[in-house]
Amino acid sequence: MDYSALKSGTDIRGIASDLGGKEVNLTDEAVYDITAAFIVWYVNKFSKSPNELVMAVGRDSRITGEKISSNVKKAMVNAGITVLDCGLSSTPAMFMTTVDLKTDAAIQITASHHPFDRNGLKFFIPSGGLDSDDISEIVALADNGEEIIANCCGVVMQVNYMAAYAARLRRMICEAVGKNESQQPLKGYKIVVDAGNGAGGFYAKEVLGKLGADITGSRFLEPDGMFPNHVPNPENADAMKSICEAVLESKADLGLIFDTDVDRAGCVGPDGDEINRNRLIALASYIATEGRKNAVIVTDSVTSDGLKEYIENDLGCKHYRYRRGYKNVINKAIELTNQGMDCPLAIETSGHAALKENYFLDDGAYLVTKIVIELAKGKDIDALLKTLKTPCEEKEVRFTITAPDFKSYGLMVIEELEKFASARPEYRIADDNREGIRISTKNGWFLLRLSVHDPVMPMNFESNVIGGIDEDIKGIKDFFNSFSQLDTSSLN
Repeated sequence: MDYSALKSGTDIRGIASDLGGKEVNLTDEAVYDITAAFIVWYVNKFSKSPNELVMAVGRDSRITGEKISSNVKKAMVNAGITVLDCGLSSTPAMFMTTVDLKTDAAIQITASHHPFDRNGLKFFIPSGGLDSDDISEIVALADNGEEIIANCCGVVMQVNYMAAYAARLRRMICEAVGKNESQQPLKGYKIVVDAGNGAGGFYAKEVLGKLGADITGSRFLEPDGMFPNHVPNPENADAMKSICEAVLESKADLGLIFDTDVDRAGCVGPDGDEINRNRLIALASYIATEGRKNAVIVTDSVTSDGLKEYIENDLGCKHYRYRRGYKNVINKAIELTNQGMDCPLAIETSGHAALKENYFLDDGAYLVTKIVIELAKGKDIDALLKTLKTPCEEKEVRFTITAPDFKSYGLMVIEELEKFASARPEYRIADDNREGIRISTKNGWFLLRLSVHDPVMPMNFESNVIGGIDEDIKGIKDFFNSFSQLDTSSLN
């Protein structure tokens, strides 16, 4: 077998349904083999007998979730493992089974925000989600057909863990505002949720509603794996338009939106303005630092200059720009914490936010719970962000590399761009380049980086003036057009 095409960073992802017109590659056999390989990997790594192990399985609302779950459970049972079937669940909840239920590992069946015909597997152990190298090892084991067959089959137990997970979030709110559930700490607040028919509908009903919030006007709370209304993704324009409309129509105090498996979130203020991307990072930074000075906030590389000013000038903290990829950001924050730094938050502009106080787990429901607490304490969310400078224009273009060795070619382009910028007084190269090269201009900045896995160079632009991006593109177009193995047509 060759399952390498199913590896997607730190996950397994593939086409799981032919209803989208594409050939299925995340087959029943593939799911079984990769789960069996994960068990072999775990047993080898931790020197445990399979019949000692307890593993949890959950899924988001995708149409192929139940079928994939049955094959995951089959591989586990054949290995002699005790399986906790959690049914419809969020991805962060699956990690939390290793904390609350003391499971040895957990698998979430999800493809995040990807189309309905996709699905995948995400693996957790008590130390967190697996890294890319771990997935590579598991895929190699699956390719070799590695499997453990026990003398005695394991058992499957149905567990409603999401009820306990929601109760934990309610306790957070109650403890923060000094009231118990019977006192309805959110009474008088109107908060609407757009779950996009993913797994996040529980938050409106089991968290907000049970604490007295008025959730009328919420949208698409019922799970539907065809996602008939919009893609569950806080970065999607239609999804954000939907929650903004819901806030304005309902005259809500706050709007919340989740991606399919609830590891990401965004929110909307009472005026219908998005609190997303840089604004969400600023708000999360305010909450995570709790007035502490010199705390370190780790973000990905494409955050705005205004955000850096907000973190460093307004909050008195330090902004550590790192590489794209939520797992990269989280791992860097853990590394800095282990070096003795006060690093309470790792967050990517996509909405993945991981707080140190919550096991550095990227959990959209946990993040919005912290925001709801600020609201319940009487804070004006929009006022907290008043000093954050936002750019007038943003843009991303992507260049395809046609050279056979795309990594070497891409690194050469970045090196040449550094030389080009160094020779021109109108450019200033950032002193904290940790991915590609970031260059400031009189209008704003641009950042060129190289994709880790694909022959693509994304380039991000921001401008503080209208028309600034077009002007900056004009200044570099001839430079990029000089590379014969770089498709720069997107600059046009």
